[in-house]
Amino acid sequence: MASIPSLFVAHGSPMVAVEDSPYGRFLDTLASRLPTPRAIVVFTAHWEHGTQRIGAHPAPSTVHDFGGFPEVLYQIRYPAPGDPALAETIRHRLAEMGVEAELDERRGLDHGVWTILRRMYPEASIPVVAMSVNPRLAPAEQFAIGQALSPLRADGVLIIGSGATVHNLARLDWSRSDDTPTPWALEFERWLESRLSAWDLEALFRHRDLAPGVELAVPPWGSEHFAPLFYAMGASSDHPVAHLWHRDFQFGSLCNSVYVFGSDERL
Repeated sequence: MASIPSLFVAHGSPMVAVEDSPYGRFLDTLASRLPTPRAIVVFTAHWEHGTQRIGAHPAPSTVHDFGGFPEVLYQIRYPAPGDPALAETIRHRLAEMGVEAELDERRGLDHGVWTILRRMYPEASIPVVAMSVNPRLAPAEQFAIGQALSPLRADGVLIIGSGATVHNLARLDWSRSDDTPTPWALEFERWLESRLSAWDLEALFRHRDLAPGVELAVPPWGSEHFAPLFYAMGASSDHPVAHLWHRDFQFGSLCNSVYVFGSDERL
């Protein structure tokens, strides 16, 4: 099997799981553009930990880690099986590169995982392993963790970073009904797209110093949503190619973007 590309997939609002929107409809088609994986690994922004944690429950629960949304969301279950053997393989690979990692046999699938997978793989038949993120690591360290898992892609494992490239809830305009982005959000996202397209690791790792609008797009207290990008990039470092497959905005500055790494296919 050819290596499966890795992805960065924005999970946006939990409503993405059910809403009829341009982004939801794109996610409905995303799996058809990829080889069918034997398993899925998701680095989720909603699982922060100082030590790398790896979900190892054979039947992970569906975690509704949000409040104030319609009841329909709390009734959703995503009953994908886990893959404890793959979790142990991941732990071993990380240990070989000196990264402390622990299996977590209780952790379920938070909304950074199941909201997007419900659109991509609604049958919930593919095993899923959730991974924590550590936003306090340097981007190069996050990249290196993803890099350690790169060989899994040749074994049919789809690696996803789930977060948001522009994520600042305090700046959302909840009254806005169109998809017009605020200028600072679009400026940051265009800078990011250009640096990803060039695979400019030096600039990307120094985004806090170089990117326009970064303090609004990736506030220091919200960098956990940006971190999954580097894990996903590292997973395709053997074929350093990045393409933007989708982008739209909600509420002015909530960016729904999908980047694919390690694939020459453009959309």
